[in-house]
Amino acid sequence: MVEEDLKKAISEKEIPNGFIKTTEQPVAGLSSEQKVLLNRKGNALYNQGKYEEALSIYMTTGYSDGLSRIGDVYAEKKQSLKALKLYQLAHNKKKSEPIIQKIADVLSVLIQEDKK
Repeated sequence: MVEEDLKKAISEKEIPNGFIKTTEQPVAGLSSEQKVLLNRKGNALYNQGKYEEALSIYMTTGYSDGLSRIGDVYAEKKQSLKALKLYQLAHNKKKSEPIIQKIADVLSVLIQEDKK
């Protein structure tokens, strides 16, 4: 049962393109004013429920609060791995560590079942 849950979590449904490496660094060359304007646009998109468009902006600017809020959206949808990715990019340990612990617990159970 646990193995099936793990497979489901890694399925194409949850992470359409698998584990995709994303940069931790925002786009270089953006001025503070440009970042502020882009983040405002991202916030407006977020408030309209256009999360993927907002995420694109937050990734570009490196806006950690925005990345965490999008992570919360994924967490509410039970898409823990997507949420974890964004929490890690936002350096949000408070929200990433419980997910990491849950993954470690699942792996521990799988290892114990394998030893039986």
